[in-house]
Amino acid sequence: MSAAQRRTQDFSSGNTLQLLATGVAYFPVLIAAIDGATHEVHLETYIFADDETGRSVAAALARAARRDVAVRVLVDGFGAREFVTNLGASLIADGVELLVYRPQPQQRRLHWHRLRRLHRKLAVIDGHLAFVGGINVNSDFEAGVSAPRFDYAARIEGPLVATIHAAMRHVWHIVRWSHLGHRPHAPSFQPSPPQPKGTVRAALVIRDNLRHRRDIEEAYLEAMTDAQREIIIANAYFLPGRRFLDALIDAAQRGVNVALLLQGRTDHVLQHHAMQAIYDSLLNAGVRIFEYQAAFLHAKVAVIDGEWATVGSSNIDPFSLLLSREANIISRDRPFALELATHLRSAISRDAVEIHHGAKNRSWLMRQINTAAYALVRLLVGMTGYGKHYTMSGPG
Repeated sequence: MSAAQRRTQDFSSGNTLQLLATGVAYFPVLIAAIDGATHEVHLETYIFADDETGRSVAAALARAARRDVAVRVLVDGFGAREFVTNLGASLIADGVELLVYRPQPQQRRLHWHRLRRLHRKLAVIDGHLAFVGGINVNSDFEAGVSAPRFDYAARIEGPLVATIHAAMRHVWHIVRWSHLGHRPHAPSFQPSPPQPKGTVRAALVIRDNLRHRRDIEEAYLEAMTDAQREIIIANAYFLPGRRFLDALIDAAQRGVNVALLLQGRTDHVLQHHAMQAIYDSLLNAGVRIFEYQAAFLHAKVAVIDGEWATVGSSNIDPFSLLLSREANIISRDRPFALELATHLRSAISRDAVEIHHGAKNRSWLMRQINTAAYALVRLLVGMTGYGKHYTMSGPG
């Protein structure tokens, strides 16, 4: 049985999906769900900031714990490295169970295994309501930027919630047993199986360092290979390997309309310039590239042929696809896909600039900077020992 066939069997029917665009829409819904919890709140996040948004979510978690709801929070040791000593300490005092994935040691020496991060953004309430997406627990607004960070999450009800819940508990148990000192009790709440709530077929696709190393990338590749009309991808850090890049180029060359919505504002300079180094290869094949300008783009979503859609935490770069724990949902539902596609097209037409050959930012000097950045990222990937699993082509 092929990997594609195995993934198809992972799709569950009878779900409802609600698209939540930006933290402005997401956090009120998440907080309301936490406030309505009666048995358990389980939350995973890469960043949990001590800002207005983080304090609002923390307050909801504390309220839940004080009314005897079992509250479990798992944060990443790098992305949320200050959380334990600020908001985390007060949550523990309120009865919240807190674990840290790969806490950062004090030493400065770099070990490549430390790049294996928990990058997932997940929540499950009472075993019957879930959230999956790319939105961290932090403010939606950057200093000097009036628009919210461009990102998405999905609210989910139905049988898929059980799969998400099981994936979260699996990682919770792994991290729990890695703590040699104080160890939280194993979860005792066993929810009844979620009943069908709608008509959406959807699946959870994860990336880990064992059985699911390539699942998210393979899901994209399968969908792009089958694409007939349109591929729209919005991704914050877009630096695909050879197979992914070839699949995009092949789709464009066979007449599929391929559009990429990428970052226009730079928050990681090296990755941004390395990304621009592959623009020519894509443009030459007929791929249209748009850079988002209204705010920082943090999305990790895609729509293919108005039927297949994904929302999640995984970037299309070696750090997400080789090193981090990631989680995306994939739906095969036309209304959900069309809603996401409509939102992306609106952002492209209203808040993005199309990149063409010969643009001012594609000067000779900028090309040299981009090429050097790409070569450096390629070197870093090779130094991790994962280069053989993620072949990067030369810049086009």
